[in-house]
Amino acid sequence: MELRDLTVAYDGKVVFDHRDFFFPDTGLTLLAGPSGVGKTTLLRAFLKKYPDSAFLFQEDRLFPRRTVLQHLLDVMDKPDSAVAAEWLALVELSGEENSYPAQLSGGMARRLALARCLALGGPRYLLDEPFTGVDEPLQRRILARLKAMGKPIVFSTHNQGLREYADLVVTL
Repeated sequence: MELRDLTVAYDGKVVFDHRDFFFPDTGLTLLAGPSGVGKTTLLRAFLKKYPDSAFLFQEDRLFPRRTVLQHLLDVMDKPDSAVAAEWLALVELSGEENSYPAQLSGGMARRLALARCLALGGPRYLLDEPFTGVDEPLQRRILARLKAMGKPIVFSTHNQGLREYADLVVTL
């Protein structure tokens, strides 16, 4: 995956000025850096170039009247409860299939949003702050499972402790 000669400015402030980015076709790429440095902008630029990517927004964007299971089945090409259960197991939400978003903690809601993004499928995943509200041991377990998927995954995080799981760290 690559972006060449990326230039982005907002309100006269240049975020990227003719920058090139090259990310591997497999494994985990971590975007690191302080808030406001352009991590989300870079993820959105990749989405624009690769529109078939599954994208996780910073906001959970859950539907209050849909159960956990319904959130996944709604986005699957071929809705399959058994496959949905596998995605829920990956993010450690097994047993919550009949819960509604209001019944979930903030970290659980975030993991549901991640599971929904994964269930959407696609050749690559672009994840903007996928672990907000999730404790670090659980973040590490989920990252190990994501890495085992073998797809290219680009994610942003403020947690510097996750660098060891990344195949590539891009500091902005």
